[in-house]
Amino acid sequence: MIARGLREALESWGLHEDRLVCVTTDNAANNTLALQLNEWTRLQCFGHPVGVCKRLVSAFSNSWKRQRELAKVQAELGLPAHQLITDTPTRWSSLQLMINRVIEQEKALSQVLRADKKTRHLVLTWQDMDVLESLNKALSPLTEFTDALSGEHYTSVSYLKAVLHLFNTQVLKPQDDDTQLTTTIKEGILNYLKDKYDDQTTEELLDMASFVDPRFKTTYIKEEKVANMKTRVMSELENLVVEQTASAEAALLPSAGASKDDPEVCAKRQRKSLSSYFKKTTQCQTAPLSTRDSVEKELNQYLRTLEACPETNPLDWWKPHEAHFPLLAKLAKKYLCIPATSAPSERAFSTSGNTVTCQRSALKPERVHQLIQQDGANILKHCFAKLVFVCCNSFLECIVCLL
Repeated sequence: MIARGLREALESWGLHEDRLVCVTTDNAANNTLALQLNEWTRLQCFGHPVGVCKRLVSAFSNSWKRQRELAKVQAELGLPAHQLITDTPTRWSSLQLMINRVIEQEKALSQVLRADKKTRHLVLTWQDMDVLESLNKALSPLTEFTDALSGEHYTSVSYLKAVLHLFNTQVLKPQDDDTQLTTTIKEGILNYLKDKYDDQTTEELLDMASFVDPRFKTTYIKEEKVANMKTRVMSELENLVVEQTASAEAALLPSAGASKDDPEVCAKRQRKSLSSYFKKTTQCQTAPLSTRDSVEKELNQYLRTLEACPETNPLDWWKPHEAHFPLLAKLAKKYLCIPATSAPSERAFSTSGNTVTCQRSALKPERVHQLIQQDGANILKHCFAKLVFVCCNSFLECIVCLL
């Protein structure tokens, strides 16, 4: 049903399936199966936490009396008057934030829990604290990366290769002061990410996105794969040249209703500017390059340019450089529009939920569609120069990335 709905959504928007590059989804089995049925390339969403440490937090969340006592004890102990954070599966990084808040308020929580016979069993032991601190140390570095990769106002897919490299070499590299649990968690995260992004299709996709990002190029592509990567890029660029040539020739052909002897057609064909004669003279002096030579020349010039500053927006870099690398610019538009996470579609569902509430249950479907469409248009104004299309239906959750 979802697979069919995806195809119907593309048809209703007037989008061509053959121009689909990739679809970013979460780990839901129905989404994965739908893309397999449609034979579409899938990129897994970067990050979904697991739930731990909920019983203690729920004991306070469900009791206003305990919340009141916690506020009093916080003031007595000089702790920040922070509320506890609940781990929510649909809120990334909420697991680490919950653990961090429990560690911060451990003394106040223990004092309140000990005062009530019903909750004394929830008092954290030193072994519990060791586990929580180990979890927090392993997970806290990932929070900022998860938030950064969930953005929708900038390119994110080309960061994945760089982030994965950073995880392996710095962020999740075992340290001397790490506990055994922290080391095990880091190793588990790295193994999970390796399995998640290790298939050939995904790796080729990420390599191409990194290649057309002027900040990275071949920096994070394996050395033994650089030559194959260049060959693949040249093949795609040559195909672009063939498509452009075919389109140009089709545009020059007279329409079916126009005759060769038509005065208007003849006039258009005979009009020449004086500069055109000088162009012919110049072109005769230098032999034109073959398609492969021109593509190779553009590719080598791109690789010889200095890498852009890490803070540079690659889309802003490509705007002035498109004139120098016209073919590569088209390739950049094709791949840099892919989001690294399914967060934009999650936000679209949140928008729908905030629009249709219990207090606004009488809204007609047409009005709901207008409101959500208007909000979506405001989002798309700032998303990758309108290259990302947010696909949101009642039964569908994905991001369709097209050229």
